[in-house]
Amino acid sequence: MSINYAILGLLSSQSLTGYDMKKIIQDSSFMYWSGNNNQIYKALVELLKDGYVTSEVQHQESSPSKKMYTITPEGRAELKYWVQSAPEQPESRKTFLIQLAWSDQLETAEILAMLDAYEQEIMSLIHLEQGRADKGQYAPDRSPREAMIWRLIEANQLSAYTSELKWIGEVRQAITRETEVKSMNIEVITREGQRYLELRSADSRLGTEQDILDLIGACMGHDVYNVLLHEAALPEEFYNLRTGLAGTALQKFMNYHVRCAAVITGTQADKGRFKELLTELNKGTAFRAFSNEEEAVAWLLQTV
Repeated sequence: MSINYAILGLLSSQSLTGYDMKKIIQDSSFMYWSGNNNQIYKALVELLKDGYVTSEVQHQESSPSKKMYTITPEGRAELKYWVQSAPEQPESRKTFLIQLAWSDQLETAEILAMLDAYEQEIMSLIHLEQGRADKGQYAPDRSPREAMIWRLIEANQLSAYTSELKWIGEVRQAITRETEVKSMNIEVITREGQRYLELRSADSRLGTEQDILDLIGACMGHDVYNVLLHEAALPEEFYNLRTGLAGTALQKFMNYHVRCAAVITGTQADKGRFKELLTELNKGTAFRAFSNEEEAVAWLLQTV
């Protein structure tokens, strides 16, 4: 679609300067052109040549002169002809879909981080659209029906963004479920109005960095960032600091703001360097070890 018709539409309700048209187009949620000077004035030159608009320089005593553009009868006829023409096929250019198409090479947590970032972008657009509605963006408002049509156009934009948010949630849940089925037996527990993930099974041990990332991916998918780890889910390598597994887990938990409570009832917590590490960690708020589940859950449910 040519920007020329948008300009004819704007001029159909009142005479405007090129700057007026630029501001209206840039502030609009559905007029998708950039509205830069080149676009506007190139279109105006074409419309003047075709006889669809006229221009008049208005001189002002205390302000610079301004050029006002007015639609002609021929311009109104052309606008009406175009409005009645067959609609063009809707365009859908979502770069994110192309990124998502090749995201299988990423870790689960990285894919979910992509979704989180895209979700924030869509939410920003929703806030922007709501702000426009509250502020009252440009609308001709020449009749009750025209005012209603413009309100419905605004609703169309919000509906599209809301649907996109719903779709993002569906993708997140699907990715999370696939990850859990493939690698872990995780349960979401709700207690005292708060939720945490519980990893109890010896069949789902955190033996590799990938296991840790999958656990974090499950946290992001469920939007739950408290984790209860049972001793059976921690392999022997976790207690041996030379393997680096514990350090990797702690770093990942901190990077993704995951709070973790580990229930360690055996003698593993008393081993040399690991015991020293737990002593330091138990002073913080990101990871703590407990000898019984009740204390671990109570700490997880505390508001930090």
